[in-house]
Parts: sequence; C-alpha cells; structure tokens
Amino acid sequence: MNSFSIIFLVCLALSSLAIKALNVSYDGRAITIDGKRRVLLSGSIHYPRSTPEMWPSLINKAKQGGLNVIETYVFWNAHEPLHRQYDFSGNLDLVRFIKTIQDEGLYAMLRIGPYVCAEWNYGGFPVWLHNIPNIELRTNNRVYQDEMKNFTTKIVDLMRHEKLFASQGGPIILAQIENEYGNVMGPYGNGGKEYIKWCAQLAESYQIGVPWVMCQQNDAPDPMINSCNGYYCDNFQPNNGNKPKTWTENWTGWFNNWGGAIPHRTAEDIAFAVVRFFQYGGTFQNYYMYHGGTNFGRTSGGPYITTSYDYDAPLDEYGNFNQPKWGHLKNLHVVLKSMEAVLTQGSSSTVDYGNMTTATVYSYAGKSACFLGNAHPTNDNTINFQNVEYTIPAWSVSILPDCRSEAYNTAKVNAQTSIMVKKQNQADNGAEPLKWEWMYEPFRQMKNGKILGNVSMTASKLLDQKVVTNDISDYLWHITSVDVQKGDPILSNHTTLRVKTNGHLLHVFVNGKRVGSQYAKYDKYKFDYEANVSLKQGKNEITLLSGTVGLPNYGAHFDDVQVGIPGPVLLITSKDNTDIIKNISNNSWSYKVGLHGENVKHYKQASGKGWYTNGLPTERGFVWYKTMFESPIGSDPVVVDLKGLGKGQAWVNGNNIGRYWPKYLASEDGCNSTCDFRGAYNPSKCLTGCGESSQRWYHIPRSFLTYNGPNTLVLFEELGGNPYDVKFATITIEKACANAYEGNKLELACNENQVISEVKFASFGLPVGNCGSFKKGECDSSNALSVIKSQCVGQQSCSIEVSERVLGPTGCRVSQLRLAVDALCGTTVSTEMKKH
Repeated sequence: MNSFSIIFLVCLALSSLAIKALNVSYDGRAITIDGKRRVLLSGSIHYPRSTPEMWPSLINKAKQGGLNVIETYVFWNAHEPLHRQYDFSGNLDLVRFIKTIQDEGLYAMLRIGPYVCAEWNYGGFPVWLHNIPNIELRTNNRVYQDEMKNFTTKIVDLMRHEKLFASQGGPIILAQIENEYGNVMGPYGNGGKEYIKWCAQLAESYQIGVPWVMCQQNDAPDPMINSCNGYYCDNFQPNNGNKPKTWTENWTGWFNNWGGAIPHRTAEDIAFAVVRFFQYGGTFQNYYMYHGGTNFGRTSGGPYITTSYDYDAPLDEYGNFNQPKWGHLKNLHVVLKSMEAVLTQGSSSTVDYGNMTTATVYSYAGKSACFLGNAHPTNDNTINFQNVEYTIPAWSVSILPDCRSEAYNTAKVNAQTSIMVKKQNQADNGAEPLKWEWMYEPFRQMKNGKILGNVSMTASKLLDQKVVTNDISDYLWHITSVDVQKGDPILSNHTTLRVKTNGHLLHVFVNGKRVGSQYAKYDKYKFDYEANVSLKQGKNEITLLSGTVGLPNYGAHFDDVQVGIPGPVLLITSKDNTDIIKNISNNSWSYKVGLHGENVKHYKQASGKGWYTNGLPTERGFVWYKTMFESPIGSDPVVVDLKGLGKGQAWVNGNNIGRYWPKYLASEDGCNSTCDFRGAYNPSKCLTGCGESSQRWYHIPRSFLTYNGPNTLVLFEELGGNPYDVKFATITIEKACANAYEGNKLELACNENQVISEVKFASFGLPVGNCGSFKKGECDSSNALSVIKSQCVGQQSCSIEVSERVLGPTGCRVSQLRLAVDALCGTTVSTEMKKH
C-alpha cells in the first residue's frame, strides 16, 4: 500500500469518527451520551452579541475554563426581520457558530424558543408578528402557532441539513422549545395550558434524536425536561422522577440599564450556588451568561437596557478573562469532572449538622465523594465529619473528592484578580485632535402646507408606534396641522400643548421650531409632556417625534404594551378662569418612519455632500457628526469613549455599534466599596458606578475596522453633546494580583501580547490587605519574592505551587498559609509594532 493510500484511509477513519452519531437521552440522574451519564457544564454565548471573528476565541476560552457545552438562544427577529425574508449572514450565521463549537470538540444546546426574553428587543419576536390580523402571541392561537411553527421548522431543518444534531454526528445534544412560559402562564388561562401541550407536540414531531427542554415550566409535558432558572437552584426538583435535575440559567451577574449602576455577582457566590446544586443531585448546569457581549444596533430590549451586555460574566464584554471569576470556576470544573462517575451513578445520603450545615456523601464502586456545606450567611461552622474536624466558612461548600482532603472550597479564591484599564490609542499619540464634520437632522416636516418626504401612513387617530414602524427605526414622526381662526382663544400666548405618551422620548415642534423634549425615567415609561406654545392665525404645523429605547421583552402579554403616543394630544388655554380644551387626537395624522439621516444612510458616507467642516455645533440636538480615526495598534479589544455626548446611535465604517446615552447617570446611592459574598444575592447587592454614566465606553470589534486606511465614526446626537471629548482606547491588563491558599497552584497571566514586567509584592505566610494594598503579616517566607520573580518576570504566564517546599519556610504554625502577589503587566516591544 502506498503512502497516499495510507493517508487517505487515516483521513477517512478520522472523518468517520468526527461524524459518529451519538445516542443522547436521559434518566432520573443525568443526561446520557451513548449510555453514559454525564456531568455537563455549559455556558451561554449568544452569537449576535459578538462577531464571527470573535467566536473561536470565545469558545476556546470557554473550553479552557472547563466547559463542555455551549448554549445559545436563536433570535427570530434577527433572522426574519421582514416576513419570510431571512438573514443568516455575518454574526447571524448560526450554522457557522454551531460548527465553531463543534471544531472545539464541545457540545451545544440550542434554545430555539422562539421567544427568548434575553433582554433582547421585543423578546426576540419580530414586530411584524404583532401586526398580523387576528394574532395573539404565546397562546393557543392558530395564526401565531402557524408562524412559530414556520420559524421553528426553518431552524430545525437548517440544523438537520447541516447534520448538526448529535443523532447525526453533530454537537447539538439538547434543544429548547418556548422559554420561561411557566412564569407568566396564568393570565393566558386555558389557552396557555393548551399552548404548552402544542409546543411539546411540535417539538416531538421533529424527531431530531436529542431531548427537548422547557425551562421554568413545572407542568412540562413528558418527555420534555423541565429545568430551573435563577441565582440558586439547589432546591429545584424536576416534575418527574425519571427526568434529570437541570439548571438552564445560573445568572452570573445581571444586565445593566440606562440610569442604573453596574451590578456584580462575586465569584464566591456563583461557585457556592453551583456546588450546592451538584451537592443535591444536579448534573447539568449552564451559566447565563458565560460571555454576555454587546447589544449591537438596536437589539437591546427592556426597555432601557444598555448597549453593553457584559453581565459580569466569566468572559467580559470584549472577550477578556473576567478574573477571578473565570479562574475560580475553572478550578471548580476540574474537581466536578473528576467526580463524574460517583456523582451520576452513586447513591447519596445527607446528614444535617444544624446551624444550616450539612454533609452529603456520594458512594459508587467502592469510592466516595463528599460535600460539606454551610449556608449560614455570617457564621463559620466547625463539624466533626468521619472523625475529622472541618471548618467550613460561612456561605460556602467544601468538596472532598475522596471524603478526606478538601480539594475546593467556594469561599477560597485561588485565581488571580485582573485589573483592567483603558489604554489610549497609541496611534493618537502626538496626532492632531479628531477633525469633525457635521450636518443637521431636519425637523421641519411641512412646507407650504405639504408634508416633506415619504409618508408611511395617514390616520385620523394616534397609532401604536409598533404598528407604523414595524420596528425598522426607533423614531416615528407624527405630523398634523391645526387651523386657527381669528378670535380663537388658542391664539393666546398662554396656550399649553399637552401630550400623553407611553415614551420613551418625545420631541415637540411647532411651525418648524423645536419647543422641547422629555424622556421617561427607567421603569416609568409613561409621562405627560406640557409646554407653552405660540400659534399663528391660519395653519399651524404640529410635529411630534416619538422615540423608543428598546421594546419590552418580558411578562404576560408584553407584546401588547403600547409604545409611542396613545394620546390625548390637547391644546389648552384659559378664558374667564375656564379651561378651553381643543383635542387634536383625532386630527388627520401623517406618519413618517425614521430619521432623514437614517433613510439616506449618513452612517455609510465616508465622504459626500452636505457635511460641514466649520462652525461645529455643540450641545445641540439633532446633529450628525462624522470623523476619521486610525485603527488602534495591537490586538487588544477596542473601545470608544463617548462621555461628552448626550444620547443617540453610533456607527463605525457603517456598522451600528449601538445606542449611546452617556448623560444618563446612575443614582448617587446604592454602591459600596466592598462586596460581601455571604448571603443571598440580588442585583442591587454589589453595585459600582453610582453617580456616573451608566455606559460611556462602547465596543468596536476589530473586524469592524480597516487597517489599510482611516476608519469612519458617525454619530447621531439626539439630545445635545460635545464630540470633542471622544477618544479611542484598548482594553488591557494593568495588574495581576492574587491571594492564594496553600496546597493550590496559582496561575498568573497577562494578555497574550503582554508579559509580567514586574512583581511589586509577594508574601507567603499570613499576608494582610487586598489587591494593591497587600502587606506582610505575622510571618513570611524570605524566599517568596525572589522565587516569584524568577518564575514569572518576562513570562506571559506562570504557575506557582503554593507550598513551603517551593516558596520556603515561614515559621508559621497555622492550618493553611497564603501567598499574596501583586504583579504588573507590560506590552512587549514586538507587539507594539504590530498593527493587529
């Protein structure tokens, strides 16, 4: 046999292995793959919240972190923005995303929904769905069910065609139908109950060869697996003893809203929740989110969800390791995987020691694994377990894989903490300030009694904004005229225009002049706008521009929440102490969708007519700004600081990087300098950024940039701001510090293009303080600093065994020593010269 034949046969053999069909099922203990019960550790990464160029790195980092499953929703409104017009290009290339998961040797969970919530605009529903006659969403309604079936079938057929289900040799081992419906089912009555039965029947009809999941659905019909979502799911039990205990959403943090401070959830608390879940019989757990990413364009929902969807996830918005969270969970995953056989096949028993402390023993094939849990929010507890004393810190669980030695405790973080900084674009060093061009967004909508531009619709009433815009823009113009005759009381200078709106923003113009603007506060979307107006004799143009900041995405009948201006719209004046009211709500209203600049695509014009270079207006609303900038050097993630701007949208080289609203500040109250991981978490527990902009930095993916010429940044400024403060930066690690426990390995690492340039502090013994303020304690090894320097300085990463054998004697007589390190990261010379 010649060498070519041998190579061909080897490749054929490898190919057959790669497409080997898997038998995926489940029993009361776990998901089974080819008959083997598995511990499955999953993480949510949403493909539209990043870019195809980012996917391989994100998925590889998830794999490095110990995950074996990647989960994603499927976003209906992104894929079918217009009825029967589909888009699977760019960062909507679902097939490419699933194949990238497969390339890393990981499994996938596909949550088709197609309702997703996800803080995504309109919960993932396309708005055209709402506008179909006789439709009622998420209930036993044939019109809706036909549309849902069409899209779900489209996705299932796409996956099947590409052989991506595990039964075909692909990575998809689980699929989901609907989403968190049990939370809101009550108001739908019997229609909701019938709908859930129909969903289950639809899912089963596809015969995809892998199990289906319904999360937050306690009455999920067999064989649907019902699962838990939330911060803690240790007490959850499936609705059938033959179904495994699964957790589809362990919330690693929380989303941020305009006007809100930044929520954080500690690594210790997440680990505590995970280990409690596995202590009490769980075997499938998914982090929501593992990488949150960015709400590019107009995809954020809420309303009022920020463009950043960082979620305080283990991988931050830009794809960097969020340390210590990523590393602390990685260490946990190693231990859990080592216990797979005993956790999924062994028998278990739990002993209650009182004071919220328990011990759980799993036994299988002559081996045992143990969990010692302390759910008390303040008190450490010491117990005698199998004739040995163990101290379990408050709100923590210790894992003893051999029921003797502690391999992991959720409260003891042995991973580094990375201090991230925004580093000014080096391409700007010594360069001239950004040169801005500008043009106004016209707001006069009538001339000589005729409406300018294209009218989308005319009606003698005020319409729900969704009905008119079909959600192709945040903006809807409402245009009418009022004929005022001589002697009419509303000619008075004391006439008030009152507009009742469901928000989120309203701009008012009378006779081509801007009267004023108002926006709603977060969670209070309805408001009445009032302003004094001056009307002239004859025809008066009244124009109302309504703006949305993401459509609702959650709750029973959220799809029917009216947005825009429901009215009434009144002109009010007084005569002889009596209010005279003219209701113009039923006037003939002409509706125009979107801004002029949107419709003619100012954001795609690198050059063109109409842009001015002189007299740049600042603190003025309805202005388009444009500038050119060079791509930042290196490979670190790129951001733009829009601190000086008010509110609007931003584009880079024609790519919409999202809504911005830097002038919306968080409340001054609610933040603490420290965060105690102990005790139940809620989104207001650990906040930062009080009194600051909810978001001032905006992600520009490297794939949006060009490196053989300048890039174009275009801004639409709605409320008024100053573009002179705009600057570009890259995100990098400035410092890596840690406080690791004896008996572990401490891994220190800078970014890929960096090295550890200096070790500012190292102490092995009983160091005190925190990152940036460490001090030596009562005892200390004299060798620790020199050992750390010799192993780490000049290296991108290093691994240190935390022991007296490596770091030298301390003279301490305590149960467990610690190593505190404070190191700096520096960029290598060769990387400085790289463009990307």
